[in-house]
Amino acid sequence: MIRNFRRAQEPLDHAELARLLPAPGDPDLRPDRRLALEEHLMQQIQHAPAPAPEAPRPARPRRRTLLVALPVAAAAVAGVLALQLLGSASPDGTAAPLARVPAPVVRIEAGSPEKLDATIRQISTAAARQREPKVGPGQFLYVKSQVSYLVTEVDFDKNTETAFVQELHPREVWKSRDGSRGYLIEPGNSPAGGESLDNDVPPHVNAPSYDFLRTLPTDPDALLAKIYADGEGKGRNRYQQAFTTIGDLVGEQAPPAGLASALYQAAAKIPGVVVVEHAEDAAGRDGLAVARTDETAGERTELIFDRRSFTYLGQRTVQVEEVKGLKPGTVTGRTAVIERGVADVLGNRPGTGGA
Repeated sequence: MIRNFRRAQEPLDHAELARLLPAPGDPDLRPDRRLALEEHLMQQIQHAPAPAPEAPRPARPRRRTLLVALPVAAAAVAGVLALQLLGSASPDGTAAPLARVPAPVVRIEAGSPEKLDATIRQISTAAARQREPKVGPGQFLYVKSQVSYLVTEVDFDKNTETAFVQELHPREVWKSRDGSRGYLIEPGNSPAGGESLDNDVPPHVNAPSYDFLRTLPTDPDALLAKIYADGEGKGRNRYQQAFTTIGDLVGEQAPPAGLASALYQAAAKIPGVVVVEHAEDAAGRDGLAVARTDETAGERTELIFDRRSFTYLGQRTVQVEEVKGLKPGTVTGRTAVIERGVADVLGNRPGTGGA
């Protein structure tokens, strides 16, 4: 779930991107950063209303910025991320930006590959017994979380980027069974009152739907092979991409019990995956984590589980090596699932009359 906000994977017009994006190499962007920025920018272009043909050109060009919420520490950050309150709601009705807060710093606990098999057995057994929400025809899966991300602010006019960490805030998502309809309420990252996530892109592993998940294999080897195949060309090494995908599939989705169990067993087969005995989610709950370090970014993605019931709690991303000014121990992403349920009406919360 700790990912940049992308509604769907869409073809990119690389000629248009070459005109709009900063010149390559300044700043130096890794392939995964560039892919995230390209996809987000193209969505802004494709969903923006067409300008009036006779609209006069302003006397002075406006500063063009793009806010991209990233799952990882993939941007240059110089010094300490300082506390800075942003402005209030914009005249166009968009939500007030979130506060920029100091990034949490934690002690880096070494992971243990020796405990992985035993831990995965406990987690997968618990997952096989879980009762996931049953989304009926015309209903919507609802997931509420507490989240905080590393955000990169890109100023295309000045060819600069600035990274900061958001304050913890709620995130509510509604998704139809087939994935064609959705809604998001996330203060600071969606317009005031929320925004539609409707799309016509067929579901796939990296943008699944409730129905699509029920078509995936529950054999861990076959499942991992499909995740590897669908992750090719996404800009990250195949092992880290696969681990990230598994985290997404259990974060803001409701995989059936057999699939959830298989996903955790598949995660254990990815090289570099370890167990971390103590990891705190965005709600402050201490659990154990199944984790993997991205060798390029020098950060560790942790899937956190309750240490007694072994149920999924949330995720955390921790810098374990200094990269571009980010110090080891810096927490660049946190999530915590607070509620999963079923809503009868898009935008209505489960058991209530409205959002």
